[in-house]
Amino acid sequence: MQLNKSSWKWYLLAMAVFALVISGCASERGTASKASKAPKKVAASKAPETVPCAAEEKITKEIAPEAELAEFSCSFKKWEGVNTLHFNVAVKNVSQQPQRYRVNIFLDNGKAVGGLIPRKTKKGLVKPGDTASFVYPVKETTSQPKALLVKIGALQ
Repeated sequence: MQLNKSSWKWYLLAMAVFALVISGCASERGTASKASKAPKKVAASKAPETVPCAAEEKITKEIAPEAELAEFSCSFKKWEGVNTLHFNVAVKNVSQQPQRYRVNIFLDNGKAVGGLIPRKTKKGLVKPGDTASFVYPVKETTSQPKALLVKIGALQ
């Protein structure tokens, strides 16, 4: 079969469209599974109302001598389409050296959240006297815990 100039162009165009459609479908399948595993960012909106995290006597705190818990509060905000418990944690560096902190929050229902403050060190560590904060959402938690353990450790 011989193709003239105009039918050859249409044939190439059809093949290009077919290739784009096939590659688009394949990449959507891959990103859909990755997107469901990756945490979604919380959209900026008005400040949520804080609620008590637990009864004060039911909150156990283990804080390193290099740190001071400047803020610890809870709020409910939308996260992944569900009104979810969020812990607002601020840590003050009370040592003489720049620090990085590991924060762990253990709930009475077996769930735990945490991470590093600062999360990335590209901009540096928490300087002496400075305060850094982070908000930790607790996936699939729509009510306040009865008790919790807060651990803050300094990394060397």
